Parts: sequence; structure tokens; C-alpha cells
Amino acid sequence: MKYTLLLLAILLPAFCPAQNNELSIFDDIVGKRWYADGNWGDGSKFKQEISLNYALNNTIVLAESQGYIDEARTKFGRRNHGVRQYDKESGKVKFWEFDVFGGLTEGTVHREGKNIIYQYEYGGTFITDMWEYVDDSTYNFTVGSYENGVWKQVYLKTQFKEKK
Repeated sequence: MKYTLLLLAILLPAFCPAQNNELSIFDDIVGKRWYADGNWGDGSKFKQEISLNYALNNTIVLAESQGYIDEARTKFGRRNHGVRQYDKESGKVKFWEFDVFGGLTEGTVHREGKNIIYQYEYGGTFITDMWEYVDDSTYNFTVGSYENGVWKQVYLKTQFKEKK
């Protein structure tokens, strides 16, 4: 009986694929605090701090963001609360981002190499946010219309840097 249990304990992981390998796309940015500062295409300011952490036994990623919390972009505070989760039905990583204004943005996330790509519908337009890997503490961040590997229009281009 002891040998059967020992054998089962050794072999069971081989027959049970890792439940959340799909969320490993976030491994490089989870557990760190990221900061970006820049300007939108219309000249308005963009400033954001974001931290991501695994939760619920690594079945979700929680994102907490600080940014401008007023239309005039003068007050900085807790702006967004986000959740990322693998959806078994669709086979995709999905995200939900709740903001201080009562809005909800939802879409999908995938990876191209070390780049992390969020895609969603916003105001009737299909938008892509790309975290383009530069090094372990820097990502180029682009928001715009991205089709077939080409940026058709860019609304924001800045960098997220790890805040130590």
C-alpha cells in the first residue's frame, strides 16, 4: 500500500497538466510595480502605476492601477481594478478592467514571444494594448489599432518601467 501511494504521488503530476500554464504569460510582470508617463495622441497626459499579483491559488491575476481619476487629469489615485483569468470554454485568457468612472473594459490577452497583447472593443473601435518586451525591467507600451502585426493607428506610445 505504501508503494502504491508513493508511486501515485510521483506519477500523478505527469498525468495532470498544470492548471494555469495559460497565465504564465504574466510571469515576467507579476509581483512588480510598473510606472509609465507619457501623452496620448491628442496631447492629454497619461500616467499610470500598476501592480499585478497572482491570487486564488494562481487561478487569476489581479491588477491594481493608479492613474488620473478626474476628467481634468489633475487628481492621481486608485483608478482601475482588473482581473485576468483563463477561460476553459473559449481556450483564451480573458480580462476585465473596472474603472473609477463605473466603466468596464473586457477582452482577451495573448502573448507573442515576450510581448503581452491585450485586445478589446472600446467605443466601437477594436483596440490593442501591447507590452513590448525591452528587458526585464522595461516594456514599450503602445495603444492603438493593430492588425496582422502592423500598427494602423497609434493613440499612445510610452514605456512601463519597473519601480523599485
